[in-house]
Amino acid sequence: MNQPYRRLPGDPSSEADVARMIRVDHAGEYGAARIYAGQLAMLGRSQSAPVLREMQEQERQHLDRFAELIARRRVRPTAMLPLWHVAGFALGAATAALGERTAMACTVAVEEAIDAHYADQIVALDDSEAELRTTLGGFRDDELRHRDIALRHGAEQAPGYRLLSAAIKAGCRMAIRISERI
Repeated sequence: MNQPYRRLPGDPSSEADVARMIRVDHAGEYGAARIYAGQLAMLGRSQSAPVLREMQEQERQHLDRFAELIARRRVRPTAMLPLWHVAGFALGAATAALGERTAMACTVAVEEAIDAHYADQIVALDDSEAELRTTLGGFRDDELRHRDIALRHGAEQAPGYRLLSAAIKAGCRMAIRISERI
């Protein structure tokens, strides 16, 4: 018989868990917006530009929502934002410099990492955080649409797709762990 999870002495409070979620999700959406900025700096006149701009706009909406949650709930943002500012742009620009398919491969890898991250958070939230759970569910749907768009735009045909995807996903998981804590 399954028993509900009981917090042990020393475990973070549920409020601390939610604050950590909001902090890392804000950082992630900030990084995603910077990746698209880097991609558009390189591909702003390409056939992919309208699609990239549309996905960038959705990421900006996600970022605005998390910025509002940071302020309303008085959550400390990650101290890593200056690094994510540069790293996100650099990742976007570097993959776009290798071509539209490689930029799309980057999008697939990032969105798949974020899908798993949001799915874990949604499961972890209880009914007292129904609004946040709904927000995360909607954003997760957007991220999966971005992945599907990138797949339709040839992401899997990018040179070294599997290696590139694995490296970007590993970087995303590392950035998530760091942003949760710092």
